[in-house]
Amino acid sequence: MKEGERKNLLKKARTIADFQFGAGAGEILFSEGVEFTLSKTRRISQIKEKGERIATLRSFDGLLTLSGEGAKRLHRFFKYPRLRVVMNEESSKFIREGGTAFCKHVIDADPEIRAYDEVILVDEKDNLLATGKAMLSCDEMKIFEHGVAVKVRCGLG
Repeated sequence: MKEGERKNLLKKARTIADFQFGAGAGEILFSEGVEFTLSKTRRISQIKEKGERIATLRSFDGLLTLSGEGAKRLHRFFKYPRLRVVMNEESSKFIREGGTAFCKHVIDADPEIRAYDEVILVDEKDNLLATGKAMLSCDEMKIFEHGVAVKVRCGLG
């Protein structure tokens, strides 16, 4: 891959991250040294650094899914409650192992979260547990007594 093409891909990936997660997320997630895996149609598929996946670009909507490393970077960068779904102590071990996050265990969440957003799950002390896809909005997660709040993509246990 030519350097000019790589720089264009980096700019595109950072722009998508800033749109999806908030200003500054692109630079935090993707340093100058990231590598791109491209699809057959020459679109970004995966973004890695030193062989470790940081994020994958979904082809159907053009947004990113986070790996554990990507979640760690955003967790360090954004202050509480940004992007977070706070789980109770009872469920933390289960979530860390990749288990589904149910509404009855949600204590708090970023008020900006909408259904299908990529989120990070934390415990009551803001320790990172997992990353996943919100199935409900913030208010719904906190109000509902039953059902899935977040489909965990990657537990960080």
